[in-house]
Amino acid sequence: MSRQNSFYVTTAISYPNGRPHIGHAYEAIATDVIARFQRLMGRSVRFQTGTDEHGLKMARKAEEQGRTARELADEMSGHFREMCDALNVSHDRFIRTVEDDHHRASQAIWQCMEAAGDLYLDRYEGWYSVRDEAYYDESELVEQEGGTKLSPQGTPVEWTVEESWFFRLSKYQDKLLELLKTPGFLEPASRRNEMIAFVEQGLRDLSVSRTSFDWGVKVPGSDNHVMYVWVDALTNYLTGLGFPDDSEEMREFWPADLHIIGKDIVRFHTIYWPAFLMSADLPLPKKVFGHGFLLNRGQKESKSLGNVTDPLELAETFGVDALRYFLMREVAFGQDGSYSPEAIVTRANAELANSFGNLAQRTLSMIAKNMDGLLEPYSLADADSILLDVVHTACAVELPKEFENLAFSVGIEAWIKAVYACNQYVDEQAPWTLKKTDPERMKAVLQTLFIAIRDLAIAIQPVVPQKAALVLEQLGIAQDERTFAHLEDGAWFDRLASSDFRVGKPTPVFPRLELPQAAEEGA
Repeated sequence: MSRQNSFYVTTAISYPNGRPHIGHAYEAIATDVIARFQRLMGRSVRFQTGTDEHGLKMARKAEEQGRTARELADEMSGHFREMCDALNVSHDRFIRTVEDDHHRASQAIWQCMEAAGDLYLDRYEGWYSVRDEAYYDESELVEQEGGTKLSPQGTPVEWTVEESWFFRLSKYQDKLLELLKTPGFLEPASRRNEMIAFVEQGLRDLSVSRTSFDWGVKVPGSDNHVMYVWVDALTNYLTGLGFPDDSEEMREFWPADLHIIGKDIVRFHTIYWPAFLMSADLPLPKKVFGHGFLLNRGQKESKSLGNVTDPLELAETFGVDALRYFLMREVAFGQDGSYSPEAIVTRANAELANSFGNLAQRTLSMIAKNMDGLLEPYSLADADSILLDVVHTACAVELPKEFENLAFSVGIEAWIKAVYACNQYVDEQAPWTLKKTDPERMKAVLQTLFIAIRDLAIAIQPVVPQKAALVLEQLGIAQDERTFAHLEDGAWFDRLASSDFRVGKPTPVFPRLELPQAAEEGA
């Protein structure tokens, strides 16, 4: 497989000091949509996610609970793996930073930076946010009434003094500025502008080791130091490909095509990470995309407000694919968005159940009932050709173009408009009337819809993989004929019609959702 046809995409690895929340699910689902889409485009895809288990935050959490950090990490990482399984996230590697190969990779990149002369021993005095695992300059802090200082993220900071290894971040200021101004490296534009402004203010060297605790990757040659958790965490993207070995995976998939991350960790991925890679003389990732936050009825989730939602409960209540569809359809990727049980039910019922689901159900039912389930080659009328052109443009041109640009909601909008066009065609052609007046025309209409539904089901697979697969199975479309390339296959229908395939009585794929009573009472 050529590197040109390979695609490596990652989520940020999640910090498992608590159970997964809706933000973790959103990022995992979005990245899974990307991975599935790229596979259906014919690319060799590597998709990595996992958990970031080191650092002071985990060490303190474990101490509070009276157990070891490893015990806490083992339990909490398991919840994130369960989330990926429950949400049908098709990762190729779920990485844990406690694994031996990751320690080896982290120490290898450290030694590369050391060999480049970019590490030196000194003393760190400054503000540190344990919750963010981030250092902040005094000028970045927000002072509260009473003199309490908070980070730009609103998290507590504490004054830290300790011996530390430093990375010569300032050395890479000009190269980083040039990188950030490179079209396409960091999106959306608002994040890019923030990072350019940050670098233009001047970069200071970065503290990259800690001595006040020992839960982390040991610094080579300085066993009383553990690496700053972000040196360790960011290296996971290399670990999963076999770094530092000259592995087949490294040759095929590095540099990463796309890092999907939350907007709150853009600095680490577009300033620190590229600088580490520059120092280690490794190729830089091609793109970093910082998505927005999900708000619960317009409010940020917090335990104090009592509005924290378990994404697995949402998936169990409404169905995995309905949740996936809502998140990709409702929110413009890159911007903040809001969700609620009512919004999920409304969107899923209107578009999946009433529009696409009903279209497939009634079309296949009529073919089974009125044509004995048999397909046959036929000639297209003008109305048929017009509809199929609309559907083909949406599925083979517009949706792929928008998904390549990570504009999922725009791509799905094009798709649902094609679904609406099909339903309008049904109303105009009225096959139930044609059954009495022109049975041959009825067959042509139903088979035109059969072709359209096949295209629609193929195109929406990345978003609703389980449900789309059920539709395609009922259509008799083989597993190896469900890629975007097959949308250009003009002979597939005639092949299917001349086979022994027979449309059976369809099973409803998108049942209407009901709002849970608890949600109705809380609305």
